[in-house]
Amino acid sequence: MASNADTRPAKASGTYRIGGDLTVDRLGYGAMQITGPGVWGDPKDPAEAVRVLRRAYELGVTFIDTADSYGPFVSELLIKEALHPYADDLLIATKAGLSRSGPGDWRPLGRPEYLRQQCELSLRHLGLESIGLYQLHRIDAKVPLADQLGELVLLKEEGKIRHIGLSEVTVEQIEAARQIAPIASVQNLYNLVNRKAEDVVTYCENNDIAFIPWYPIATGELARPGGPLDAISTEHGATPAQLALAWLLRRSPVMLPIPGTSSVAHLEENVAAAQVTLTDTEYETLSTAA
Repeated sequence: MASNADTRPAKASGTYRIGGDLTVDRLGYGAMQITGPGVWGDPKDPAEAVRVLRRAYELGVTFIDTADSYGPFVSELLIKEALHPYADDLLIATKAGLSRSGPGDWRPLGRPEYLRQQCELSLRHLGLESIGLYQLHRIDAKVPLADQLGELVLLKEEGKIRHIGLSEVTVEQIEAARQIAPIASVQNLYNLVNRKAEDVVTYCENNDIAFIPWYPIATGELARPGGPLDAISTEHGATPAQLALAWLLRRSPVMLPIPGTSSVAHLEENVAAAQVTLTDTEYETLSTAA
């Protein structure tokens, strides 16, 4: 009989409690790539997108991250089609604060009435009565932060969202936000070869805030033949992408990587990274080389 580790490998990543009360398996899934080119419109193969989402949960993924702007709304609607009614242990996190006018176009929009409207639409599109983690996709420099987060606080008080998160922020912005509302998560660009948000990761770890690295799979020149990843890949029988994810999981207990893909095969490869355990030496080798 197959063990849980064999059938649900994401479980090997360990767990984290977002906001102190929402337990998820640390290796999640980012649902941006199940839309069309430029993160716009429907995917070329909607049926495969549904299969990817269902397979993610079968593999033990209990944290799926999306946004109203992915499509727009295409990603949320596909999640509902694939997984609703949701399992009790599945957390669907979404975001608002970026408006779209076409493929590849992203514009911060943090007016309170807009954030409220988008929250109501996300609730409808996802088929939820309350969103467990609702993230401000970008801080809109044209709108006072207190107004943007203040509206999310009102939505929380109304029971429409449970926890508030931020995206692409500095330590100073997190501290300012925490004067207005409890912050459960931060989602910034971060990976093995791009660690500009290192201070944010450290801050999140020190304050028990979930850190969700977007674009988590990047290896750059480290994956070249004879490079630092080569010998470690051979030792573990793992791909460079799997090592990049394993490094993130090792980096901090608050780290929740969300690799995304539109392919079941690629999804299975990504999730298998949870079963790769780096030695202290291997972790330091990758950290130093990058």
